[in-house]
Amino acid sequence: MPKTASSSSNVTAGPAGKAQKLPFLLTSQQGEAARMLLSYVASLALPGPEAQLLAVVVAIRAARGGVGNVTGADLSALRLSDPRGAIGALRDLGWHVDDVLFDGDPTAAIPFTVPSLAQETGHPMPFGKNTRSRVSGWTTRALSAKPVRKLPPAARLAGLFLAAHSTSKLLGQIPPDLPEACRATLPDLLLKGFLTELSEDRCRLDPALRHLSGMRHPTEEEKAAEPPKAQATSAPTRTPGFDFDADAWTRWKNSTTPALRRHTEAVEHCPVCALPPEQVAQAFTAPGRPQSFSRSMKTAYGTWKDTHPDRGPLAAEFTVAFRSEHGHGPSYAQLCTGLGWELSRSLRGFVVKRLVVNEWLTESGHVPWTLRPGPAAQAQGIVLPKARGPEAAVPARP
Repeated sequence: MPKTASSSSNVTAGPAGKAQKLPFLLTSQQGEAARMLLSYVASLALPGPEAQLLAVVVAIRAARGGVGNVTGADLSALRLSDPRGAIGALRDLGWHVDDVLFDGDPTAAIPFTVPSLAQETGHPMPFGKNTRSRVSGWTTRALSAKPVRKLPPAARLAGLFLAAHSTSKLLGQIPPDLPEACRATLPDLLLKGFLTELSEDRCRLDPALRHLSGMRHPTEEEKAAEPPKAQATSAPTRTPGFDFDADAWTRWKNSTTPALRRHTEAVEHCPVCALPPEQVAQAFTAPGRPQSFSRSMKTAYGTWKDTHPDRGPLAAEFTVAFRSEHGHGPSYAQLCTGLGWELSRSLRGFVVKRLVVNEWLTESGHVPWTLRPGPAAQAQGIVLPKARGPEAAVPARP
């Protein structure tokens, strides 16, 4: 391994003062979960970085319940030289996925079963729903970071390991369980600007990638935003007057168009979201509340947007990654939580509405879980995989 890279010239190439500070994607506990994921994959008897990289993507999606959705577009995005060989290596471990992943609709969500992640005791990754979602989003963002997105799988996998083991001060330690094939690519990460310093056992993340850091203390804002335990464990707020009736819910679905019913059931039966049917029914059938935004809300939005200059592209990219994993778009809450935007419910609604007005996002009328890239995002190449005709846009609910 080359010696270099602790010189000052490497540091000034990306000065912290000029680096755009994006919000952290992971809390300290979620960073620990990301390292747990990588250690789990490193411990598997896999032949090389291509199978390991695929295993990272599959494992985090299947972390809750042992089944995760993967699309053909996901597989293509990993740019593996031998995707069938990587799948075969996972099958040798007892993991299972249908061959339609190779030959079917590239946007269709195909279940990938990981038996070891379905066990109730001794689970290698006992993550909660929010942690699983945040780590999955972090994985997608880290793999698509500009310095590494075109590098071979071993280098991109190395980037995940180093980001997960880096602090908010950008300092990182080369983890002992880093696969050897990945270790050989570390000079490439330095050359491409993912790192600014590299030695035998330590590294420094580029300031522009600080938001990917997995080892840090919680910020004051995060501490302040942490809800009280009683609030965190309480049942979700329900619309006044809404009482779930399973028969009425079935009748409502039978009365809708085929496209809307497919979308509704994609949300209802999504193994990743695992939402209770009453929550889904309420979102689709309860009348929406009229929204009004005060002057103070607009002022708060102005302050927030100044610290999030890339909010449009990030939101659009998130919807693409979310849809490939879930088979439907994110809710407003899932979008903001996945991007690490700690916002009140009312400000969250205003933020998303502005993203829609500015055409970074679009949605199908008032139908929930339909967010996707809008015209402005599409003009920058942020698009969904090949659309499936009329299913790509769900009609407004009756």
